[in-house]
Amino acid sequence: MRAPLEWLSELVDLPAGVSAEEIGEAFVRLGFELEDIHRVPETTGALVVGQVLTITELTEFKKPIRFVTLDVGPGNGPDGSDAPREVICGARNFAAGDKVVVALPGAVLPGGFAIASRQTYGRLSDGMICSVRELGTGTEHDGILVLDADAPVGQDARELLGSHDAVVELAVTPDRGYALSLRGLARELAVAYDTPFTDAALGAGAPAGEGGWPVHLAEDSGCSRFVTVRVTGVDPTRPSPFWMRRRLQQAGVRSISLAVDVTNYVMMQTGQPLHAFDLARLSGDITVRKAHAGETLRTLDGVERRLDPDDVVVTDTSGPISLAGVMGGESTEITDGTTEVLIEAAHWNAPGISRTARRHKLPSEASRRFEREVDPAVAAYAAGLAADLLVRFGGGTVAGSSDERPGGAAVTPAAVTLPLGDPERLIGRPFDPATIALRLGQVGCTVGAPAAGPTGVDAVEVTPPSWRPDLTRPADLVEEVARLEGFDTIPSVLPVAPVGRGLTGRQRRRREVAADLAAAGLTEVLSFPFVGTTELTALGLPDDDVRRRAVQVRNPLDAERPLLRTTLLPGLLDTVQRNLSRGTRDLLVYEIGQVFLPRHNAPTMPTPPADRRPDDATRALLDAALPNQPQHVAVVLAGAVERAGWWGPGRADSWADAVALARRIGETAGVRVRVAAATQAPWHPGRCAVIKVGDWPVGYAGELHPAVVQRLGLPPRTAAVELNLDGIPARAVPVAPHISSFPPVNLDVAVTVSADVPAAAVETALRDGGGELLESVRLFDVYTGDQVARGEQSLAFALVVRAPDRTLTAAQASQVRDAAVQRAAEKVGAVLRG
Repeated sequence: MRAPLEWLSELVDLPAGVSAEEIGEAFVRLGFELEDIHRVPETTGALVVGQVLTITELTEFKKPIRFVTLDVGPGNGPDGSDAPREVICGARNFAAGDKVVVALPGAVLPGGFAIASRQTYGRLSDGMICSVRELGTGTEHDGILVLDADAPVGQDARELLGSHDAVVELAVTPDRGYALSLRGLARELAVAYDTPFTDAALGAGAPAGEGGWPVHLAEDSGCSRFVTVRVTGVDPTRPSPFWMRRRLQQAGVRSISLAVDVTNYVMMQTGQPLHAFDLARLSGDITVRKAHAGETLRTLDGVERRLDPDDVVVTDTSGPISLAGVMGGESTEITDGTTEVLIEAAHWNAPGISRTARRHKLPSEASRRFEREVDPAVAAYAAGLAADLLVRFGGGTVAGSSDERPGGAAVTPAAVTLPLGDPERLIGRPFDPATIALRLGQVGCTVGAPAAGPTGVDAVEVTPPSWRPDLTRPADLVEEVARLEGFDTIPSVLPVAPVGRGLTGRQRRRREVAADLAAAGLTEVLSFPFVGTTELTALGLPDDDVRRRAVQVRNPLDAERPLLRTTLLPGLLDTVQRNLSRGTRDLLVYEIGQVFLPRHNAPTMPTPPADRRPDDATRALLDAALPNQPQHVAVVLAGAVERAGWWGPGRADSWADAVALARRIGETAGVRVRVAAATQAPWHPGRCAVIKVGDWPVGYAGELHPAVVQRLGLPPRTAAVELNLDGIPARAVPVAPHISSFPPVNLDVAVTVSADVPAAAVETALRDGGGELLESVRLFDVYTGDQVARGEQSLAFALVVRAPDRTLTAAQASQVRDAAVQRAAEKVGAVLRG
């Protein structure tokens, strides 16, 4: 929210001489985040208001050029005379008689742009007519800045441009929608500087008069108030006053036309979004209702939108004319020929507006405010203020108004009982009842007299104001007391750490795995926990894949990603894609996080009570309805795992690196995993391994399918791992190994097997056959050359044979080796090479 200080000072009395920095600090003390303070860039030298006297079109050049004479006021002419100045200008948005900003020779505009007299296009250009961009007050560059007709010729233009003003930019949290207005921020400053604040919007109604436009509100429309004001006889040629355009620009809103600028100006001041209809283009009564299936609406951005039955629309007899609370329709848009305007100020259901804006990917200044709750009591005042401004600057008269409120009076938040001991209990410092009443009163609450509460403790009845619907619990009121008293007044006391049993085994394992992967050179990332069907399809998951059975979020943050993830790979691969698009070429990343797996035949989620702890039965039902949330670890290797340098060439990742990482994760978690060939999307069918603990699969590792790599734009042979950490058994109590004092016997054995037999299967068979005396087996060579038959491979293993209680003879060691080879022959068809 950008708040010009000059505008704020009209709504609240600020201390004399207070600086923008001091006001920014005051907002910080009130709990706001100060993002920036903006000022008009400095211009040195003569910058004056001028009036266009004559315009001569120079047509002999390639582009249209105008030779302009200007009255720049007494003493501002050439050589200090009163004579006009002559300048060359290419802009065409001004006419004779217009008031403009003129930089005279010797002036220096923002960016070091010095102005001097010079010959150009066969004429002397003795100064320059300035645009908004050249003056540094905005980014528009479609023409010259035209001032109001009453701007005094020869006056220093800096005052008109707001060079004396500053704009404070604040970050407003979603629960404080009232602060998205100058009205709300002025109230906050009144508290900060302990000055009175008069809210002109309180108790104001729409302008009196008959002839209000007929409005009908459907029961399910989510509209609790709909105010209209008719203004007829508006002169469409009149521009918005310059002071209004300047303030809108300072607030970050682009000037469009008088009617649109007036509605935007009132929205920024009061926080109430308005919409202006061209009355001549309306047909019949206005009806507010839910959209019908198949209805469409072309919004002001020129997009034809198919409406959802959950969307609320404003309609006339022709159909939808506005997407309620989000954006108006093109059919009733204000144009240059509009002479009759119908101003609308409504109050909408916040969740409904939020869903509509996200569904249509159509965020707007209006929806931003409505989804954070707008004060229902300000609608009539805002509509009346807009009508007054439109009459004042556009002519015409107010022809009538209407105020539809299905429930009668404007709805105010429910009263809250605040125990007087809660502020001290929750904040940690004492507060007397007078201070509590003072601070809540400054917020706008009505505070009753202290009385015994339901539990016998003294309490006060607090009724929040209409603009603070977020104050619903005693804790909310306590937060306001603490905020206005100052968070810096809360004592800082470090709590004493309670005696505990330390980290759980699950927590230790997660930290150990994360630390080990980081030590291996991988980078940990945290990805978005929501996915869409598009990401699952990109991974090549078949329609019946269990990972497509995902929990859908009812009101997702992103309409394209409404599902809770069942695998970590989509988010991790999205992170890789984003980094690749920014020029990174070699990525080794991992993530440890939860996935969400829906339970089979899960019960319906109950709605627990909000005023007390749920009973055991309700909590059990909640647990049963929630999805399983096992912890997974996933790794993606894209590019080089060993970079090239002076030490030699690099090495690209491969499926073997992914399998090695899976083994490493298992060892860190305290188990020895088994590896076997498998087929599982999104991995390459011939380069995918299932990772097992015993006979139980806990994940997969290998190279991603080439089609997946191509669809996602990943480096060739990108590899990935995903394991279920919770599926790995808890680490057993470590037992110190017995180290034999007798010498080992080192033997090598080479066997030939079919090329499609995994080396891991041969290793497992050798271990089984060797028995207890076979201490270790290590693969050290794979050969597929001319010395073996076609379709076969030679695998060489290093065996270590040792007994714990004696020295083995060569014959005994050979028996162990032969038994191991015999078992490999039986299980995988291995043949000993001579």
